[in-house]
Amino acid sequence: MSGALLVVGDVVTDVVARHLGPLASGTDTAAVIRTLPGGAGANVACWAARWGCPDVRLLGRVGADSAAWHERELTESGVQPHLAVDPEAPTGTVICLVDTGASAERTFLTDSGASLRLDPGDWSDELLDGVLRLHLSGYLLFSEPSRALATVVLEAARARGVPVSLDPASAGFLTGLGVDRFLAFAEGVDVLLPSRDEAYLLTGLPDPADAAAKLSRHVPLVVTKQGARGALVAASGAIAARIPAAPATPRDTTGAGDAFTGAFLAALLAGAEPKEAATEGCEAGAMAVGTVGGRPLRIVR
Repeated sequence: MSGALLVVGDVVTDVVARHLGPLASGTDTAAVIRTLPGGAGANVACWAARWGCPDVRLLGRVGADSAAWHERELTESGVQPHLAVDPEAPTGTVICLVDTGASAERTFLTDSGASLRLDPGDWSDELLDGVLRLHLSGYLLFSEPSRALATVVLEAARARGVPVSLDPASAGFLTGLGVDRFLAFAEGVDVLLPSRDEAYLLTGLPDPADAAAKLSRHVPLVVTKQGARGALVAASGAIAARIPAAPATPRDTTGAGDAFTGAFLAALLAGAEPKEAATEGCEAGAMAVGTVGGRPLRIVR
C-alpha cells in the first residue's frame, strides 16, 4: 500500500447523550453524556487509519474554539489533518441522542458551524500529491460554499485519474438538497456508499437490492450499508455480492457507517476486491457500534 487516501469533509464536536429511558418532555431524563471528536469525514479518515492505511489525509474546517483539540485528536489517530480555521464560525456541534435499548439507535441534532463553510479557497491541488483515492463526505453538498469546493476537488481528482468515492451522509439533509441535484453530482464519482434509507430516497425503490442495482447504472460501484443486515455490492445494474453483518453488541450506532466506509476504502487501497472490502467494512461497523462515539479506539490492528 504505497498511495494515500485523502478525505474531504466535516469535522465536528459530538455531544453523545445515552439516555437511560424514554425522553421525558418538560422534565429530566437521566443520561450518560460525553463530549467526543466526530464528523462523518473525520470519522472515515480515522477508521481508514485504524484499518491499516498508512497515509490518510483530511481536509476540513473548524472554529478557533477547538482547532487545537481536533488537530491533536486526528494526529493521534494516525491522520494528517489539514484544517482551515474559521475566523467567524465555531466548530460544528452535533448532539447525538442514543437510545440505550437493544438497537442503540441514534438521533442527531446538528449545528454544522464551520464545517460547511469550507470553500474553494481552502483547496490546494498539492493535497492530491501521492493520493490513490479521494473520498468526499456528502455533507459537503449541503451548503453553497462547500458544494463549490466539492466540485473543484472532484474536477482536480478526475484530471489526475484519482478514483473518487462519495457518501450521501444524511437522508434528512439530502431531502433538502434534492435527489436530482445529488445524482447529477454523483455521476462524476466512481464509488457511492449510501445507507439503506439514502438508497431508497435516491431511487424511490423500497427494496434495497433494487435500489442498489438502479444506482449502479449511474455510478460504477455502489455499496449499500444496511447496518444489522450487512451490505450490498452492486455494479452495472446488478447485485454483485450480499455481505452479512458481523456479530455485534450495540452500545451506540453513531459513526457505524463511517467505520464501514473507512475500512472499505483502506481495504481497496490494500488491493482487496469490492466484496472483500465490504466484508472488512462490516467488521469495522460491528466494532463501531460496540463503542461510544464515532471514532475507533486507538489500538494497532
